[in-house]
Amino acid sequence: MGRPFSEHVASDEWRRTAEDWIGDHLATSGRSVTGEITQPRVRPWSTQLVVPTDAGTLWFKANCASMAFEPLLHAELARIVPDAVDVPFAIDADRGWIVTEDRGTTLGDSHEPTADDWRMLLAETARIQRVVADHRQDLIATGLPDCSPITVPERFDRIVDTFAGLPDDHPSHVSPDLERELRAKRDAIADAAQLLVEGPLPATWQHGDLHPWNVFAPADAGLRIFDFGDGQWSHAAEVLSVPYGWIEARTELVWGDLVDAYTDVWGLTVAELAGQWDATALTQPVNRALTWWACLADATAAEWKEWGDAPLYHLKRVLEP
Repeated sequence: MGRPFSEHVASDEWRRTAEDWIGDHLATSGRSVTGEITQPRVRPWSTQLVVPTDAGTLWFKANCASMAFEPLLHAELARIVPDAVDVPFAIDADRGWIVTEDRGTTLGDSHEPTADDWRMLLAETARIQRVVADHRQDLIATGLPDCSPITVPERFDRIVDTFAGLPDDHPSHVSPDLERELRAKRDAIADAAQLLVEGPLPATWQHGDLHPWNVFAPADAGLRIFDFGDGQWSHAAEVLSVPYGWIEARTELVWGDLVDAYTDVWGLTVAELAGQWDATALTQPVNRALTWWACLADATAAEWKEWGDAPLYHLKRVLEP
C-alpha cells in the first residue's frame, strides 16, 4: 500500500474503489443502495462500511494484511458449520474484503449476558471446534495462522528476539532485565506445549476474541459467531482465555459454574481440562502477542502510541503466577 492501513482506507480513492466493488455485487443480486454508505470505524487492523439497501443492511469489512485471511476463513467455516456461521454476501480474498448480512443485535448489545447465555456460547464454540478439528488443511489453506502447540516455543523465541531488538522508546521494547525473565520461562513454555500436544483436546480453530459483542443472537436461530480476524489454529482450550478474562473482570458470574458447558461437549470433566487450561496460560499469551504484533505492522506512529504496548502486555502474561 505504501502507507499505513488506516490512512489507506480513509482515502477517497480507496472509498470509491470499495463502494464500486460493493455496487457490482449489489447489482448482481438485484439490490440497490437506499441511503448514505457510512464508515463508522477505522482501526489499524480493519475498517467497516455500513451499506443500507432495499433488502436490508449489509456490512462491509476490510482487513489489514495479517488478517486478510478472514473472508476466506469465514466462507470456509460457513461451509463446514452452516448452522453456526452465515455465508458471506461477497468476498474478495486478495484484498481481504468481506460483506455480510446484518443479523440484528449482538448478544452484548441486546442485554447483559446471563449465565445461561455464556453457557450456550461456550457450548456452541466447543461444538464448532469439534467439527472443524478434522478440517485443518482446509482452514490453514485460507491463511489462518498455524499456532498449534508444537510451534509455540520457537514463536516465543522469535518474539522475544524481536521485542528485545526494538528501540528503547518503543512501547513493546523488552529491556535486558525483562528479557532474562522471559527467557527463563522458555523451558516451562516448551513443557506446556508438549503437555498440550499429548492431551485429550486437539488443536483446532480458535476464535481469538470470543465475547458477547462478536456473537449475534437472532430470535429465529441459535447463536451466530462472527468477526474471525483474530482466529488461529491452536489448542482448543486457548479459546477460553478471552471469555474467562471477560467474566472475571466484568461480571459477578463464577467461571467454575460455566466452564462445564464447554467440557461437556468434548466429553471431558472440568478436572480433566484443568491441566490443559493451566498449560494454555503459557501458550495463549505467546500466540496473542503474535496477533497484536502482526496487526500493528501497518499502523501509524499515533496508533503505535495508542495500542503498541498490547503485544508486550500479552507476552508478559507468561510471567504471571
